Amino acid sequence: MTTSASVPTGSGDTHGQGTVTDRLVEANQQYAAAFTDPGMDARPVLHVAVVACMDARLDLHDALGLSLGDCHTIRNAGGVVTDDVIRSLTISQRALGTRSVVLIHHTGCGLESLTEEFRHELEMEVGQRPSWAVEAFRDVDQDVRQSMQRVRTSPFLLHTDDVRGFVFDVKTGLLREVDPA
Repeated sequence: MTTSASVPTGSGDTHGQGTVTDRLVEANQQYAAAFTDPGMDARPVLHVAVVACMDARLDLHDALGLSLGDCHTIRNAGGVVTDDVIRSLTISQRALGTRSVVLIHHTGCGLESLTEEFRHELEMEVGQRPSWAVEAFRDVDQDVRQSMQRVRTSPFLLHTDDVRGFVFDVKTGLLREVDPA
C-alpha cells in the first residue's frame, strides 16, 4: 500500500517534483475540478466538536465514522485543552450550535517525551521566551482528565454536561474511554 508518507517530500525542488506545498496545491486543483457545493453551512450536523491531537496518524473522520459537515474538529499538539481551544469551543457552541465535546488523545504522543524545558531551549536559541506552555504530560489518561475538567469548568461554554474523553490506540485504531473521576 502506498501512502503519502512513502512519497519523497523534500523541502526543495527535487527531480522536477516541486515542493510539498506545490504538490498540495496541485491536488487541490484536481479536487476543485470535480467539486460541487455540498450546500451546507458551518453548523455541524451532529452538534459535536472533536478536540484531538494533530498527530498525522489520526484520521478522525474515518476512525469515528464521520462525514463532511458532521462535526467541528479542533486539533493541536497533544489535543490539549488550551485557552485557544476554549475559544474555538465557545464559538462552536455559542455561534454554531454544538452541544457535545469529544476529546481524543492517543498512545505514543510526542508530548510524552517533551518537557517545559523545550520552552527554555527555544528561548536560548531565538532570544525570546514563548508565551505558550508546552503542555507536556507523562500520563495520557490523566491529561485527558485534565482536559475534560478544563472544558467542564469553563465559564464561557454553555454545554458542559456531554464531555467525554478517549485515548486512541495508534496500533489498533481503537478508542478507549477515560473515566473522568
